Amino acid sequence: MSSLAIQYGDHERVAEIVDRLLFCAEHVSVDFDGWGEPHVKGPGLYFAVIADREYGSYADPMGDNRWPRGRCHTVFNEDEFVEAAERVSLQADGGIVVAVDGEIEGQMVRFRDLGTRREETDLVDDVAYEPWMGSRHMSAIETSVRPEVVATVTLSEETGRVSLFRDGEAESMARDAIGGPWRGE
Repeated sequence: MSSLAIQYGDHERVAEIVDRLLFCAEHVSVDFDGWGEPHVKGPGLYFAVIADREYGSYADPMGDNRWPRGRCHTVFNEDEFVEAAERVSLQADGGIVVAVDGEIEGQMVRFRDLGTRREETDLVDDVAYEPWMGSRHMSAIETSVRPEVVATVTLSEETGRVSLFRDGEAESMARDAIGGPWRGE
């Protein structure tokens, strides 16, 4: 289990999905050797676990950016899932929508800004951005407060940091701290 894993009460299947996303993001981060090299963009990922497939009211398609459903349509096809994530992390941009049954949507998306700094929102007064957060992480923390969203998981393309967001709260691990026990550190 990932060190960022959180409990979801009686929803073991959903917890397993989030754990698989975290493990995948950690694997992609650790497997990439180019971190720290000048002018190198690393792999980046943004997963959103949603409880409602009607996400069109808060997400827009990211052009031709697609998850390869022909190769992997669910997070439960472990090897295919990790291979597809590695490819997508370097070749595409956008949020990857994962349903609570583990099915992965084909179209990658851009989640709309909640307007969390406006007073008229009743979803959240404000989310706490950290200095390490880039636009992917800011979007992920904002998206995590939506009632339809169970959790979001990101992999930073700049640093290899893996983060889990739930209800506007962030748990994050720098790349050098990922998997310490199983990396022999």
